[in-house]
Formats: sequence, C-alpha cells, structure tokens
Amino acid sequence: MNTFAGKVVIVTGGAQGIGKAAVSKFAEKGATVVIWDVSEEKGLAFASELTALGSKALFIKVNVVSLESVTDAAKKTVETFGRIDVLVNNAGITRDASFMKMTSEQWQQVIDVNLTGVFNCMKAVAPVMVEQKKGKVINTSSVVGLYGNFGQTNYVATKAGVIGMTKVWARELGRKGVNVNAVAPGFIATEMIDTVPEAIINSLKERTPLGRLGKPEDIANAYCFLASDDADYINGTVLSVDGGLVQ
Repeated sequence: MNTFAGKVVIVTGGAQGIGKAAVSKFAEKGATVVIWDVSEEKGLAFASELTALGSKALFIKVNVVSLESVTDAAKKTVETFGRIDVLVNNAGITRDASFMKMTSEQWQQVIDVNLTGVFNCMKAVAPVMVEQKKGKVINTSSVVGLYGNFGQTNYVATKAGVIGMTKVWARELGRKGVNVNAVAPGFIATEMIDTVPEAIINSLKERTPLGRLGKPEDIANAYCFLASDDADYINGTVLSVDGGLVQ
C-alpha cells in the first residue's frame, strides 16, 4: 500500500531503534523518508540500504540540540524534495539516576535533547507546514511522562513537557492545517533497555496485560496511523502504546 506516496516524512533519531523502525515502515508505505540523526555512519548506511531497496531516502546529520543544525536540515529537505508533510520528533536519550544522585549535567543533557530538541525541530519545520496549509507532527512522549518512574526525573520531566507542548501546538496550529499529536510508548525492546536487569524486565512484562514488551514496529505503526489521512480529525491527543501497562 502506497499510503504515503508523494509524502515527505522526517524522522529524528531515525538511524536506530524505534526511529529506524518508523523510517522503514514509512518507506514501505511509499513515503520519501528523511533520516535526521547525529550518527552519520549509521544514518548513511541505512539510507543506502533503503535506496537499494527502491525507496527514496536521504540522510542528514542533525544535532537537535542546535537550532542552526535543525534549521539547515529543514532547508536542505525542502530544497531537495520541495515540501515536508510529516515530522516525527522521535530522537531522545536517557541519563538515569535517582534524584538524590542525579547531577546537573545529567539533567541538562536530557532536557537539551528531549525537550529543547523537539522545540527546535518544530521551530524549523512548522513554518513550512503552515505555508503548505497541511502537515502532521507526531511527538514522542512516554508512558513514564504520564505516570512517572523511579530514577528518571530528567526523562519524565521532558516527556511530560512534550505532552504539554503537543497540546499547545495543536491549539495554535490546528487552524493552519497542521495536526499535532503525541505517542506515549510503554517499555519497548530497543537498545535503550539493554542494560536493564532481567528481573526488572520480567516485572514489566508481568505488569503488562499483553504479557510482553513492545516492539519498535508497534510504535512505528502508531506513528504511521497518526500521520495518515485516516487521522485527519485527530489533534492534540496522546496515544498510549503500552500493552495496557498497569502502574
């Protein structure tokens, strides 16, 4: 199905994890995909792989912490493809520690990427979508942004903040033709949880009615739905994709 034929889709953090799964899914559905990621080696290799499979793909090295970097990337995207139809603000990091042990550096690093980075990307892309009078933005929050989580003051603050920004932007940009929504993933089997002890992983599975961790593809499917024409009347919502996780 070429659901996104002729559409240009940007995915930040698109060279690995959930972002990579999202890029693959959009490409499968006919989109022209633009991978924004700080990892040049992974991004170039992935874009080449997609191109070899017949998809239109472009990698741009982007540091979302830098507004200049993001603005340049948005300009290059428009110069190359003429438009931007979908922005998935997926890039994010963790620097976990209990509050009493968390350093100001750990706090600021996560704020810079997960919160300011989303602001920067939106600042660069929103004017393009407003001029087009059409666009879809999907921000990545987290189940912990809704319920909190031990040892993640910084991460939870950013993911709760993303929900707040999503609702503001939905109000401000909806009348200009831009839909803004968020996805709140549960615990997903990616590199980000590779260091989590097995006992905790098993506990998470037990608390999830579906009895498993999520797959990156589960989140990618949610991104694609909210970016599709089927979601044209969905705006300012937070879609939890967490298997029914019980807090």
